[in-house]
Amino acid sequence: MPVKLVPADRKRGTGIQRFCNTFAVILFCLLSALPSSTTAEEIGSGREIIRRMDTLMRGDTNAGVYEMTVRDPNWERTLRLKVWEKRKEKKTFIRILSPAKEEGIGTLKIGFEMWNYLPKVEKTIKVPPSMMMQAWMGSDFTNDDLVKESSIVEDYLHRLTGEVKMDGFDAYLIEAVPKPDAPVVWDKILYWVRKGDYVPLRQEFYSERGELIRVMTFSGIKEIGGRVIPTLWQMRPVKKTGRETTLRIVDVEFNKSIDEDVFTLRNLTRVR
Repeated sequence: MPVKLVPADRKRGTGIQRFCNTFAVILFCLLSALPSSTTAEEIGSGREIIRRMDTLMRGDTNAGVYEMTVRDPNWERTLRLKVWEKRKEKKTFIRILSPAKEEGIGTLKIGFEMWNYLPKVEKTIKVPPSMMMQAWMGSDFTNDDLVKESSIVEDYLHRLTGEVKMDGFDAYLIEAVPKPDAPVVWDKILYWVRKGDYVPLRQEFYSERGELIRVMTFSGIKEIGGRVIPTLWQMRPVKKTGRETTLRIVDVEFNKSIDEDVFTLRNLTRVR
């Protein structure tokens, strides 16, 4: 026999419905307030895409071993490096492990200050801001590329210009131009970032005159250090035929604690 809904049940049903509606509103408000949520407006600006790409590649901290190979039409050389970084604290330390000729050379960056240590002459040299765009150890990467004095997230304005195909992948194409007072050199940087996981695929760097100066391509995408990232970064200066620098990630760890003593002038001169 069907059960009739008496007035008291109707009243209880209305109360439950009100509770459900109120709960849904509260849940929506809480989810909307979560910092990890990404709005369509944020994605549309391009900034959120670049922020996620930067976080993927660097984490809050990272420590790893890299091989840097510099190729010129007439010569080639490979450096093996150990790199430590605390991204949010703007601290970076680089030590050359080999070859023997350069072993022990170190680079330390804290905030906006940077030093190089040359063990053969036991000399520490402070690098002025005007030299941040100079080549690091004769490579096609600048001092700024290696120690990240400027921030692609904080020092640039970003615009998502479209969605394109790059190396067979669906990708975002983002234009980054410097903020008015940002201490950066490039007048424009274009980024191709893979959709879905924010893996960088290509970067182009333009001068104030609108000339394409250099191109960085990313390949060897695979899991390393617990995340899927490109393990080969190739930098090519456009006007130097046959010239390129490749950075290969040998091993890397992300978001592990790093001793503060690593980022000190004392450690810079402590060659083992």
